[in-house]
Amino acid sequence: MLEVKGLRSGYGSVEVLRGIDLDIQAGEIVALLGSNGVGKTTFASVVSGLIKAWSGTIRFKDEEIRGLSEQAIVDRGLIHVPEGRHIFPNLSVRENLELGAYRRGKANRTRNLDHVFGVFPRLRERFAQKAGTLSGGEQQMLAIGRGMMAEPQLLILDEPSIGLSPLLVEEMFELIEQLNRDGLTILLVEQNVLQSMEIASRAFVMENGEIRLSGQASVLIDDPELQRSYLGLA
Repeated sequence: MLEVKGLRSGYGSVEVLRGIDLDIQAGEIVALLGSNGVGKTTFASVVSGLIKAWSGTIRFKDEEIRGLSEQAIVDRGLIHVPEGRHIFPNLSVRENLELGAYRRGKANRTRNLDHVFGVFPRLRERFAQKAGTLSGGEQQMLAIGRGMMAEPQLLILDEPSIGLSPLLVEEMFELIEQLNRDGLTILLVEQNVLQSMEIASRAFVMENGEIRLSGQASVLIDDPELQRSYLGLA
């Protein structure tokens, strides 16, 4: 569904991504892992058209999308839920969700709204509430639900667990796994290595703008370099 080869990009004259190769098959959860500041968010932003790629290829459903606008990429079904949620705090939960269908999914807005409320029952309970009054976990659910309103074929989730309590982190990963079981292909961009590995089929570990490790998550979790560098195990 997504094939990225030799991707380079950055800010000004500073190169952040140094030749990234990554692929995602339909129906997978693929985790992009690494510490803060290694380039994960930059990668997600380049793929979704928010930041310009310097070189390399980005193919989505066998179409080259490098150079397309972010709106055109959304129209094709690649939806990015950014780090930090970026909800509209003065709008209601329902209004935030409906804005998710502004460019894509408008014809099925009512059906998709019911689907989101089925996945996130707490949003149904708070549908008339101002989004800014929700808890951190509920705001993250709202951000993901807004992405779902656009009928994604590939959903990029950037740091969905950041700032959440351990209990809410567990719940968030269970919800992501449920979305995948329902048929949604997901790129999970995370610092939380262990829990991401538990739900992902494959993983790519980024360091200093390069992919350092990659493979089946169930195998990669036992890699000595991963355990030493990211899990603090000798």
